[in-house]
Amino acid sequence: MKFSTISAIAALGLFASGLQAQDDTFTMDGELGFIFTSGNTETTSANAALNAKQELETWSNEFTFKALYKKDTVDGVETTSADKKFASAQANYKLENPDHRLFGFASYEDDRFSEFDFQSTLAVGWNQKLWKDDTSSFEYSIGPGYSFADRFVTDVDGNLTTESENGVVVRGAFAYAYSLSETAKFTQSFSTEVGSNNTKSRAESAVSAKIAGGLSMKVALKFDHNSDVTGDRDNLDTETSVNLVYTFF
Repeated sequence: MKFSTISAIAALGLFASGLQAQDDTFTMDGELGFIFTSGNTETTSANAALNAKQELETWSNEFTFKALYKKDTVDGVETTSADKKFASAQANYKLENPDHRLFGFASYEDDRFSEFDFQSTLAVGWNQKLWKDDTSSFEYSIGPGYSFADRFVTDVDGNLTTESENGVVVRGAFAYAYSLSETAKFTQSFSTEVGSNNTKSRAESAVSAKIAGGLSMKVALKFDHNSDVTGDRDNLDTETSVNLVYTFF
């Protein structure tokens, strides 16, 4: 089922790419951050993201891709301690009041060090931009959906295998932005997918400031929470990052 969600994300992306020729209100920025250490312990850590938005006469589209990778070398022994990828797309169809929309959403996550082989979601519902002015903006989405996930389990013979956990969810999300000054802004995003098997939530609090031209610096705190985990795994993963952000257009 994970290929269905990947196809849905790709379809939404191709759909928006086709519409882009009709309108030039398309923006995209990329984030990149690295950490290198040497000595007794050598560490390589990288996180990256691409965010794109498109405003058309009848559509408002958003696309996101995020990746995190970390490798440690201790006494010549090399281990990978983080390898996560996440992609999502949301297409909002504007109604007579352009602040009122119907949305379609698709996401896919592959975290090598979680207990899931993959997690993905398809959802539809209501999206509304409550306000947008010179200093702040706020919008939310809510609606039903369906989640697909394969969880790693150990069978009776002690072999590692996967077990599907698919089910109906209710997805809710909001995004808030506030201009701290002409060159700095604060953003807060949150999403949750409530289901009978698991409730998955994501949040990011960030402050970004322009350095020069299209280049900015962003400090962010991210949370990734699963309500149902097994063994001694933590429900909550956190990530603090300092990234350079470049706005392409």
